[in-house]
Amino acid sequence: MARQPLVARRAEELLGAAVVATAPVAGGDTATATKLRLSDGTTALMKTLAHAPADFFEVEARGLRWLGAVEGGARVPDVLAVDAECLVVRWVEPGKQTAEAAADLGRALAATHAAGAAAYGAGPDGEHRDGYIARLPLPNRAAPTWAEFFAVRRVLPYLKLARDRGAVTPEQAASVESVVGRLPALVPEEGPARLHGDLWNGNVVWGGDGVHLVDPAAHGGHRETDLAMLSLFGLPHLPKALEAYVDAAPLADGWEDRLALHQLFPLLVHACLFGGGYGARAAAAAARYR
Repeated sequence: MARQPLVARRAEELLGAAVVATAPVAGGDTATATKLRLSDGTTALMKTLAHAPADFFEVEARGLRWLGAVEGGARVPDVLAVDAECLVVRWVEPGKQTAEAAADLGRALAATHAAGAAAYGAGPDGEHRDGYIARLPLPNRAAPTWAEFFAVRRVLPYLKLARDRGAVTPEQAASVESVVGRLPALVPEEGPARLHGDLWNGNVVWGGDGVHLVDPAAHGGHRETDLAMLSLFGLPHLPKALEAYVDAAPLADGWEDRLALHQLFPLLVHACLFGGGYGARAAAAAARYR
């Protein structure tokens, strides 16, 4: 309970308005979230994280602004303030999970992807700035092709960490490694899309004014990756969202059969973070493409 006055004071310093009410918000896997009501009528969400890296929230804020800069693209909450200790965004009032809202998301996500990026791994201003996926570092250094980027910046680093943490057996690791060299033949090359980068159901907020995306790991990558993550962890009315996306921005033939390949990355991240059966799921996904 002592934490709430500290949050309120920090918010008042950053926003220049008195906090008249606070309430904890459940659901965050990484940061702690607090709803704020301010004296100027603003309702906001403040995120904090104990022992966060100095640039943790700044990276997230830059990603939100980059995604939000796309006209007609996916909605994101406005960034109200950010520093090394916290991020404050405008509150999204909850709404209904409707098929219409899901279709709107599909069309908007297609527009966000089409805005592109300077290169694979690049973010705002074309910078290759490393980020975070949950609490883990996310390498974003450049690579000349998507296949190389996905192999050396996504699959292999988290495969190694999962092995080091005992979350992947040598046999499971070998299954994943056997697919890496075949990536150029398995996935059609496209120019870098502007990705959310961590687009699981928990980062999709169904608002009263439409769907908003939060907690990005934004970077330039293959657009099928965002769709694969949505498909991996489920989304209400997912078929409607995917249908609207494909109508707005057709995908290369066979994209549905490639979703499990793109899911190697989030499965390995989850193996690193949570262990359990995620390493086995990654190996099973890889086995489909041998």
